[in-house]
Amino acid sequence: MIKTLMKTAAALALAACVAETPAPTAAAHHAFFANLRMLCGQAFPGRVVTTDSADADMAGQSLVMHVRECEDDVIRIPFHVGEDRSRTWVVTRSAAGLQLKHDHRHEDASEDTLTQYGGDTASAGTAERQEFPVDEFSKTLFTDNGIPQSTTNVWAMEVHPGETFAYELRRPNRHFRVEFDLAAPITPPPPPWGAE
Repeated sequence: MIKTLMKTAAALALAACVAETPAPTAAAHHAFFANLRMLCGQAFPGRVVTTDSADADMAGQSLVMHVRECEDDVIRIPFHVGEDRSRTWVVTRSAAGLQLKHDHRHEDASEDTLTQYGGDTASAGTAERQEFPVDEFSKTLFTDNGIPQSTTNVWAMEVHPGETFAYELRRPNRHFRVEFDLAAPITPPPPPWGAE
């Protein structure tokens, strides 16, 4: 009887330990989010590192990312292209993983037609890199607005602490990547359009 009780107690203790240890997928998502959160309040200069001619105009402008707002489960990162402050990346953490959305605004703070598109993690990723395949809402948005090629988008973000933050877009025949120097913080830019 005593042996049975001891085995039961040991099994319950082991189960409690297992329950408190996050699954590998959740652990990678949380670690990535923590790496991103460490940048809160800081801004960094960037550059386009891919060579697609479609990005020539952006490549010739000043690029700045600003990890501007950090809540428990949401991080908002405005991406400034020259004087254009219309873009904000929104990373949200949930029990299911991480979500990336693109919040696009006009100077009067109204939403652009193409806004709130993005995707959710479909794999564990790592503490340094997460990928976000396009979600169903975005596929419909892209199709309805005449850009069906975007229905295969996969976005990615990378955080290499003290070195580089990267934002990337891939689909067949398209690769865009911009990298920001985390070793060279700069004065934060003005708020993005639409910020309260």
